[in-house]
Amino acid sequence: MQLKVVIVVGNPKPRSRTRKVAELLVSELLAPGSYDLSVIDLIDYADEIFAWPSEKLSRLNAQVGSADLVVFATPTYKATYTGLLKAFIDRYPANALAGVVAIPLHTGADLGHSMASTHTLAPLLAELGAIVPGRGFYIALNEFDHLEELVSAMAREYRTNLARLAHLLSPSPVSS
Repeated sequence: MQLKVVIVVGNPKPRSRTRKVAELLVSELLAPGSYDLSVIDLIDYADEIFAWPSEKLSRLNAQVGSADLVVFATPTYKATYTGLLKAFIDRYPANALAGVVAIPLHTGADLGHSMASTHTLAPLLAELGAIVPGRGFYIALNEFDHLEELVSAMAREYRTNLARLAHLLSPSPVSS
């Protein structure tokens, strides 16, 4: 069975570096051929992001809510996620992401806001019921020379955390 994976990009620039990092993270995290990937570049829907109701955005919200894994990727603006991403996430009712594994990913100009994904986006995703498998992932522009190495290390960390979580659910031998 193919995993349903979605990347939600909150960058106001289409096909951004932020999107590139998210796509690389998914490719490092999951085995090739094991998943079906959809990318929602929110800038493509900016004209409807504040339209209530919006059938198009309701479909996107449902797609994200039914995914196995979602990477929420955003540049860091004012020490947090973009308004574009916030407006999309605000469309969810309480607990709407229950059971979805969600990875918060931020890019930024420098390491000054390196805790932003962990302290701003991760709690928001958890509040919506998502399973956040560890600290948020932050990468500064001056680290892009080592992008593959940093993404690979973070993917290993997430895989380890998810494996530990799965271990809790595996049947244990009955002791007598």
